[in-house]
Amino acid sequence: MSTTALTRRATARRPAWRSSGALGLGIATLWLSIIVLLPLAAVVARGFDGGIDTFWHAITNRQAIAALRFTVLVSLLTALVNAVAGTLIAWVLVRDRFPGKRIVNALIDLPFALPTIVAGLTLLALYGDQGVVDIHIAFTQWAVLLAFLFVTLPFVVRAVQPVLIELDREMEQAAVSLGAGNWTVFRRIVLPNLVPAILSGAALAFARAVGEFGSVVLISGNIPLKTQVSSVYIFNQIESDSEISAAAVATVLLLVSVLVLIGIRGLGRWGARHERALAEDGR
Repeated sequence: MSTTALTRRATARRPAWRSSGALGLGIATLWLSIIVLLPLAAVVARGFDGGIDTFWHAITNRQAIAALRFTVLVSLLTALVNAVAGTLIAWVLVRDRFPGKRIVNALIDLPFALPTIVAGLTLLALYGDQGVVDIHIAFTQWAVLLAFLFVTLPFVVRAVQPVLIELDREMEQAAVSLGAGNWTVFRRIVLPNLVPAILSGAALAFARAVGEFGSVVLISGNIPLKTQVSSVYIFNQIESDSEISAAAVATVLLLVSVLVLIGIRGLGRWGARHERALAEDGR
């Protein structure tokens, strides 16, 4: 077959391929609009139903500010604890051998499969006033932190694990052969490769904690100005027929989530550049 014939055949096929791609893009955009964009736009529009003054009053009243501040602070602490504990757990699962390792590895994903309201009920039965252990932290700020830590456990672990698995250990062995200690090897060689994954997992944990409801609605006690998180505050506003106030606070949480997602994308790009730089240095 001549080159001209091949070129004509390829040209004839292009419109069909392009139309198929356009159709897939259109379906994907329509689906995302129906499932995500339109509901979010409706919440934002509902929050501004009473005007900017009403919106501002809804998000700046004492109880709303206290709930938002408490939610963000506890979520930040949750992300920090997960960054340390999640990295340690991932390290143990990848580098160590012990009986029951597969069971422990499977349990990491339990918070994803378990309904969050069940998690809250479990924590309440364990740490409540009539709990099975002599640690009574239910209806305190520590209880909210514990609930957040429970539901966000997998994020850092699952982000760091594949990086550890693919990490080239020859560099570590070379550093050890030159007299470097374990902490030096971890700090100078291992940790720089893990930082993008740790930050990404911690950001996802923060985003999950900000919007968490089921696990805290029972164990927090929902005490205004003390243990009330934003999601429970929104629920209470809806029950009190204050849908505009609820939508206004939900809009603030939506903005926080969007900023976190932008940060995650930035971390992903930074991690990709970091990996390319390491690859070029290796050459």
